[in-house]
Amino acid sequence: MIPKLHYISQGNTPKQHLENIQKACTSGIELVQLSLDSTSQKKLLNCAQQAREITSHFQTRLFITDHSKIAKAVKADGVHITKADSCPTKTSTNLYSWQLIGGTANTIQDCEKLLDKQVNYMYLGPFKATTKGVNLPILGLNGFTAITDILKTGTPIMGHGGIITQDVKAILETGLSGIAVSDAITSDFNTIKIFHELLKSSSTAEQRYSMP
Repeated sequence: MIPKLHYISQGNTPKQHLENIQKACTSGIELVQLSLDSTSQKKLLNCAQQAREITSHFQTRLFITDHSKIAKAVKADGVHITKADSCPTKTSTNLYSWQLIGGTANTIQDCEKLLDKQVNYMYLGPFKATTKGVNLPILGLNGFTAITDILKTGTPIMGHGGIITQDVKAILETGLSGIAVSDAITSDFNTIKIFHELLKSSSTAEQRYSMP
């Protein structure tokens, strides 16, 4: 099972990422994705090890963005692939059999490719423009609906990209399983409780996924 709410870590330094992960765990988040860009493998490994210690203490699941070997080294719960040229099947060869794989999609074609590779869940977005300034078409509610109307899958699809609490109800009505949030949570960790209430999510009410 996979939680309906994911926190994608933010920070200008590894230390800030860890501080924010600590705050998110303290506030009740059930899954954290360590998304640390532009740093050395050594620093990333060190940060991932500390993130694993924090999340283990709170029994929170930890995913590592794009770095499957580091995810295996720290025994994270899985890896999240954001790069279009990354292959989930090849990624799985670097992981333990119990570790999960998620991927990011922007189009129906992206979704179909990820489903063909039997990912355990996927992020669909961006919903809105974000601080990261990703150069991809903004999907919005219409984009989410257009894709979920075509896709018939039991694999959880999570909306992401600029989502705030006021968006949750409408996003769920498009057929998505849940959401991945970065900015809104980092700016106020109290929103985790609000997101959980809106998603009606808890450790006992999660989205099921199909194991490959």
